[in-house]
Amino acid sequence: MADDSSIKLTDEEAIDFHARGKPGKLEITPTKPMATQRDLSLAYSPGVAVPVKKIAEDPDSAYDLTTRGNMVAVISNGTAILGLGNLGALASKPVMEGKSVLFKRFADIDSIDLEVDTEDPDEFINAVKYLGPSFGGINLEDISAPDSFVIEQRLKELMDIPVFHDDQHGTAIIAAAGLINALDITGKKIGDVKIAVSGAGSSALAVIGLIKAMGAKHENVLVCDRKGVLYQGREDGMDQWRSAHAVDTDKRTLADAMEGADVALGLSVAGAISQDMVKSMAKNPIIFAMANPTPEITPEQVREVRDDAIMATGRSDYPNQVNNVLGFPYIFRGALDVRARTINEEMKIACANALAELAREDVPDEVGAAYGKRLQYGPGYIIPTPFDPRLISKIPPAVAKAAMDTGVARKQIKDLPAYAAKLATRLDPSAGFLQKIHASLRASETPKRIVFAEGEEEVVIRAAYAFQQQELGQAILIGRDELVNREIERLGLPRSHNIEIWNARHSANTSLYTRYLYDRLQRDGYLERDCRRLVNQDRNVFAACMLAHGHGDGMVTGLTRHYNVALNNINLALDPRPGERIIGMSVMLAKGRTVFMADTTITERPTPKELADIAVQTAHAVRQMGFTPRVAFLSHSNFGNPETEDVARIAEAVRVLDRFYPACDFEYEGEMTPRMALNYDRMEAIYPFSRLNGPANVLICPGLHSGGIASKLMAEIGGATVLGPLLIGLQRPVQIMPTGAQGTDIVTLAAIAAYELDRDHRDWAQTAAAKGS
Repeated sequence: MADDSSIKLTDEEAIDFHARGKPGKLEITPTKPMATQRDLSLAYSPGVAVPVKKIAEDPDSAYDLTTRGNMVAVISNGTAILGLGNLGALASKPVMEGKSVLFKRFADIDSIDLEVDTEDPDEFINAVKYLGPSFGGINLEDISAPDSFVIEQRLKELMDIPVFHDDQHGTAIIAAAGLINALDITGKKIGDVKIAVSGAGSSALAVIGLIKAMGAKHENVLVCDRKGVLYQGREDGMDQWRSAHAVDTDKRTLADAMEGADVALGLSVAGAISQDMVKSMAKNPIIFAMANPTPEITPEQVREVRDDAIMATGRSDYPNQVNNVLGFPYIFRGALDVRARTINEEMKIACANALAELAREDVPDEVGAAYGKRLQYGPGYIIPTPFDPRLISKIPPAVAKAAMDTGVARKQIKDLPAYAAKLATRLDPSAGFLQKIHASLRASETPKRIVFAEGEEEVVIRAAYAFQQQELGQAILIGRDELVNREIERLGLPRSHNIEIWNARHSANTSLYTRYLYDRLQRDGYLERDCRRLVNQDRNVFAACMLAHGHGDGMVTGLTRHYNVALNNINLALDPRPGERIIGMSVMLAKGRTVFMADTTITERPTPKELADIAVQTAHAVRQMGFTPRVAFLSHSNFGNPETEDVARIAEAVRVLDRFYPACDFEYEGEMTPRMALNYDRMEAIYPFSRLNGPANVLICPGLHSGGIASKLMAEIGGATVLGPLLIGLQRPVQIMPTGAQGTDIVTLAAIAAYELDRDHRDWAQTAAAKGS
């Protein structure tokens, strides 16, 4: 399991995350209705007897009638937890829960964690082997070597479902994918290159085994453990697994092995590879330093002595991260979908090849936007990113095909392109849009300076610290220095927090901000002393003035004041962007879907022209977040039935778009009910003339009341996660949080402010809006 060491977390944050709400990270939710007596009769007695008899007659029907076909067990005994060592089965549970969450997040696979409290391999094997009927696959995790080799091999022999130790094979597959592309870029062939390996643990031996299966020659791979090279005749520290990779050589140290080597693979400890070793390597060396959290050698250290090297690490803050999440969810997805009996070498190689091929394809705009740069195949991009939405449709079909070709599949998929298309719709990549925003911010060469206006509040200070520790930008707290510092000390935050503190009363910019505000407001009844008092005493005004003068890039506020009060204060110092209007957009995530709703905060009863403008701005904000907008103008009726004054207003908004935005780059339709807009099958059947080619994901509400009520209902009783409302259209990015927001919410809004949703609003939109005014 890869360690994202670029994200710095406090112990208290980690404990709070796991304890908040329902303890842990998993829950079980029924997939069938349980609302009536008939539902209960079908789900349990007497109706359940029918599938019981069916499965007894045809065991394979369990894949169709139960969860088995989409259920993986994540199992550990806690003898090798991450980099923490043997802390026991119970202590491993948070990690195993986390692995289960990743299965669901990235491949829509249901998963349950099981912790087996024994260090005896035979007892562990005996406990697990009887669980086969419950699951479609077994993911072994955090089991120490050499027991992990014995356990996996024996379970693969005893069970007729896939058994996969991800610590070994996940790393091997992703490393192999990167190696394929690194060799391609350098013009080298796997059968010719000399390879030095630092490390001989379970991951290292799995990597070696896989690259040999892909064509690396046994005599060209020199493996080193703490005692040196594994050579033929060596006895010290050898076992059957290490002996399998011993070669006839006179080289005895890692330094010897790396001299003249084309490839260096590090799966050992920090600092194991020196700059002198790198200097001694062949031309265009390939170096994968995969120790976590600190690599065997860093890219910076390699660049000091070589300018021709291709580097990969296990860290997310360097290019080419060897991240297991690129592999295991999609391997199991493909294996489960063909009901495979095992995961064999051919399936692993197919996964590695598919990952390598994906990295060579043109990278979608939303992936480039997420990482703040255009990713292009080459030395700095040889492995796909974890949030590439194409992974779900590219990798499982390759794995499934290999399973079918090698005869380990119980089920055949005849139309692989159709299967790939189905996978693309199964998992909505929008669920990771916040992670993509975070990745984009971390990749930025110039971190954004975000002003936290209510800087004396405990939750705001914690959020500012978390924002900065996650490397999303530079945090600035507005407050009295002594109070903020006292609170920081009370909270136990380190003195090296590096958070800026601006005191409005003592700021050197007070006069500048006062003059600026007075110039804006003098004809609205404000005296100069009124403006000075606002700058000195109102932190929202002060923070907005900072943004107006470029002293900050964005701001968050709202914890202690109502939304409208905060917005009115901000409007004293900031205007809307030219040709735009201020709107509120809520983001709703529910049942695998992400839906955007506007305007939920600002305009009470928008005119047709205002509705059209809201649609244009919202669509571009949605596109900026990596989505293809499909806009529906909501009403209580569908296409004039029944027709009322409000319905006519909404229908006219569609005609405004038709007239004034002929170059519109998004689909839109209306007026229609939410039920019609969100159910494309119903829409297509009843209204085949609709211009939408799929369910709407952007809902334009007829007024502030309906939008605000709908979004809040979804949050409270609809089971949706609602972000926002997000503020769009101000000349500088500002986000106003709900009163009483939690730290996580504040960090999210700060990140969105730093990301600046509508930063690429197109010139044609402003031109067309002016034309239509």
